[in-house]
Amino acid sequence: MLKASYTPYTLHFKVPSGTSRGILTEKETYFVKVWDDAAPDRYGLGECALFRGLGADDRPEYESVLQRVCREMDCYESLDLSAWSSIRFGVETALLDWQNGGRRVVYPSDFVTGGRGITINGLIWMGDKRTMAARIEEKLAAGFSCIKLKIGAIDFDDECDLLAFIRSRYGRDTIELRVDANGAFVPDRALECLKRLSDYDLHSIEQPIRAGQWEAMARLCEASPLPVALDEELIGVSGVAAKVDLLEAIAPQYVVLKPSLIGGFSGTQEWIDAARARGIGWWITSALESNVGLNAIAQFTATLPVNMPQGLGTGALYTNNIPSPLEQVGEVLRYNPAGGWNFSELSWR
Repeated sequence: MLKASYTPYTLHFKVPSGTSRGILTEKETYFVKVWDDAAPDRYGLGECALFRGLGADDRPEYESVLQRVCREMDCYESLDLSAWSSIRFGVETALLDWQNGGRRVVYPSDFVTGGRGITINGLIWMGDKRTMAARIEEKLAAGFSCIKLKIGAIDFDDECDLLAFIRSRYGRDTIELRVDANGAFVPDRALECLKRLSDYDLHSIEQPIRAGQWEAMARLCEASPLPVALDEELIGVSGVAAKVDLLEAIAPQYVVLKPSLIGGFSGTQEWIDAARARGIGWWITSALESNVGLNAIAQFTATLPVNMPQGLGTGALYTNNIPSPLEQVGEVLRYNPAGGWNFSELSWR
């Protein structure tokens, strides 16, 4: 009989990280463990990567739902987790890990054997102009050919100055630039902002206005001089029909897929299939998961036909991340088969 347990865990940022929603100093998450009574030494591990203030499953009853899922793991297939994205993400990961022998191998591929890596973008967190400029220099020096800037928290002119600084040194053929507004622009001024941003040869802008404004977003996608990618817009949308409705109503150029926020790997695959059928581009992005969740997302990504830098983290944000075989080598995320996992900090409920 399949059994499961869970444990909460608080991740601590090395440096406070700025977003359009404020400064983050810690991130709450949960780990879930799955095993069979007949062979308890073999277990699968997943991360229920709750994202406070952003995930559609950020509700008071979250932990009680997770407790119930663990109690009923032997009949998991009958549980409806469509409204509990991060729990589905964690349980899917744990079950796949268990099925693959309990070795933290979620999706077997040459990525897990160390045969190849995944090219990723360098993420520049929000901060004051001087801090962001220093971070940009660090990413360029580290060899990143794709840089993504979080914008919308400091003065827009200063943000444009930072983009102009990069473009004064590197053309589009050398450095790809992406920006993520996290819904910071108001609809009436968004197009004006996008026109200014288009001066800097950007690859795309993520979520220029707040989610839920389909008509305004559709107009923006149609008129924008630079490609628009939906991000937060996808959160809380479940079921193939609803996903198709959103994509056809807004017609974005790209969608940004965060498995822990959009229904786990099964929900992510639904978005990929719907986007492909409509000629919409996509890439995979992590969402502040620990190395457990990042590992699962990277392994999933490695099985997909990706042809551009992905938005995967490097595991370096936290002081108390779970030690893992994931390594960053320049702009590439790799899995070192000789590396190990250390779960000594976890105690199970």
